[in-house]
Amino acid sequence: MKNTRRNFIASSVALAAGTAVSIAAPTLKSKTPLVHHVFFWLKNPGSIADRDRLVEGLKTLRKIESIKELRIGIPASTEKRDVVDNSWGVSELMFFEDLAGQAIYQDHPIHQKFIKDCSHLWDKVIVYDAMDV
Repeated sequence: MKNTRRNFIASSVALAAGTAVSIAAPTLKSKTPLVHHVFFWLKNPGSIADRDRLVEGLKTLRKIESIKELRIGIPASTEKRDVVDNSWGVSELMFFEDLAGQAIYQDHPIHQKFIKDCSHLWDKVIVYDAMDV
């Protein structure tokens, strides 16, 4: 009897969880489906001052209305693995509602000023843009 009751409870929990997921899944549409991730390699990779100047410059981009969220990061001290590239110095991760919002950002005077004021700090930039599927 104990085993049957346990099986019934486990089945009921699994069924309820599956029902909740199937009901909730269609409503989980992202409000920021465009992701813009940029990696910067500094000209002076050992310079904390240059890194901090670039970070401060990136923070000014938060004033651009079409950016819904902006994250700025430096390489984490995670486990070294073949698939992890931590050769970059600073990254920015932005979220936009759509392609039009990202286009506004590209041409925005604050973004253009950031490039003018900070481009001397980096040696290389790689951009990854992605849309939710």
